[in-house]
Amino acid sequence: MKKKHSYVFVIGGVMSGIGKGIVSASLGNIMQARGFRANLVKADPYLNVDAGTMNPTEHGEVFVMESGLETDQDMGTYERFLNLSGQSIDYMTSGMVYSSVIARERSLGYGGKCVEAIPHIVDEITERITQAERENRSDITLVEIGGTIGDYQNIMFIEAARVLKLTRPEDVAIVLVGYLPMPQHMGEMKTRPTRIAAQALNSHGVNADLLIARSAVAMDDKRRAKLALACNLAPARVVSLPDVKNVYGIPLELHRQGVDGELTKILHLKLGTPKFGPWETFVKKGNAKKPELSIAVVGKYFDSGDFTLADAYVSVIEAIRYSAYSVNRTPKLTWISAREFEGKKNKVAMLAKFDGVIVPGGFGSSGIEGKLNAIRYARTHNIPYLGLCYGMQLMVVEFARNVAKLKDAHTTEVSPKTKHPVIDILPEQKVLLKDNRYGASMRLGAYPAHIKKGTHAADAYKSSTIIERHRHRYEVNPEYVQQLTDAGIVFSGTSPDGILMEIAELPKKVHPFFVGAQFHPEFLARPLAPHPLFTAFAKAASKRGQKNKKR
Repeated sequence: MKKKHSYVFVIGGVMSGIGKGIVSASLGNIMQARGFRANLVKADPYLNVDAGTMNPTEHGEVFVMESGLETDQDMGTYERFLNLSGQSIDYMTSGMVYSSVIARERSLGYGGKCVEAIPHIVDEITERITQAERENRSDITLVEIGGTIGDYQNIMFIEAARVLKLTRPEDVAIVLVGYLPMPQHMGEMKTRPTRIAAQALNSHGVNADLLIARSAVAMDDKRRAKLALACNLAPARVVSLPDVKNVYGIPLELHRQGVDGELTKILHLKLGTPKFGPWETFVKKGNAKKPELSIAVVGKYFDSGDFTLADAYVSVIEAIRYSAYSVNRTPKLTWISAREFEGKKNKVAMLAKFDGVIVPGGFGSSGIEGKLNAIRYARTHNIPYLGLCYGMQLMVVEFARNVAKLKDAHTTEVSPKTKHPVIDILPEQKVLLKDNRYGASMRLGAYPAHIKKGTHAADAYKSSTIIERHRHRYEVNPEYVQQLTDAGIVFSGTSPDGILMEIAELPKKVHPFFVGAQFHPEFLARPLAPHPLFTAFAKAASKRGQKNKKR
């Protein structure tokens, strides 16, 4: 007899950015704590084949999976909340779906039939969801449908949910995440936008089984009753989810309100005993009052009009959080645009007040000299430094210029004709860029590296071999490795063949912590398993903070 499998579709109403990704991940976390094996699928309605060509300022971080697939940042949220690595099939875009259907039609895969959105696009979406179920060997598949109800772009995904619910009514649950605004001039929480969203969902032939109402403050019973009546739900299935300081407490809050019990009733499942132990301990640690760890993050993807956007570095933020908690500190992050450190009146000396400095990944020439000034200041003033991807490359450029005395050393990404190309593009990448093939054209996904004994990297990892996720086109130029090594830099992590430099650092006797990683360690940081490089950085920054307080 085939094992029963359940599906939960999470759909957003009213507006974007209300936290569908966090809600989806939290539901997965709850079901996992109840003893079910869960996997999460993100269905994004845009026509991009993947997220790799999207501007991080507009779309947020591009999260790279183990396979190398470039995805929406929600995939990172899923991996962190479930403490696992997802499969490529767990992510789909409209671009992926339509490309697959068109390719199949071109090869006569439909046997000469007229290929249409319904049923063929819907069938492709359903097949991807069930394939994700098979590859993950899960009990429950949670599918977050991107966008908002009423968007033309996500209609096919909602239709797939409708068809699956129709054919397997006892195995499918529909969760609507709505928003209850509270206009300042009115001083009253309004339910109408969410009620209209529920009606819009109904117009697609889909009724919500569970409503999660997002709001600035907790919803009262009067509005709960009003929403229940309007959405044809029992009051117990209308859940209040107000803003919180610590999003990792949301699974516990949803469990407190009985969401897992209601979901299992809808899906006709038997509940296991909840096991939130380690997660609850992590949440308590995050909520506890601890000394601050002051970190400056010097980047380029912060400015968006009059606003500062941290979404471009969400995995970095969370990685710092986990490691700070692990050394009993509360992270205090200050976002600094690299442009502030450029020009005659740059403010780089302000970095002296911080416990540590991070330069995260990025692309292009914007803010480069500002980043280089920040790196130099951290190096010459013994401030713990962690460079990620581009932050590692620029660390090498700064060292080459000011220590190895390679005047005008640079990366060919910014200065193609530099006299000293200490950072250069991979040979195979030159061919792709010549043909304007940018999508999925970088060194992507998980690769192994060997660690040199007696280094910061070795102390952090406590292993001679590691596997980390990459997303880059440029590398340390092998022709300059010996010259840079002779000048004092240590390449403590290399590819197994010794050609690619994966980690660069200064010796312990020279600097308390000055380390750069060509890969993205933040993609493997987890609440219950902080990343060793970030933890080593947090320890060094904590020591500096303690010394500064004694002065």
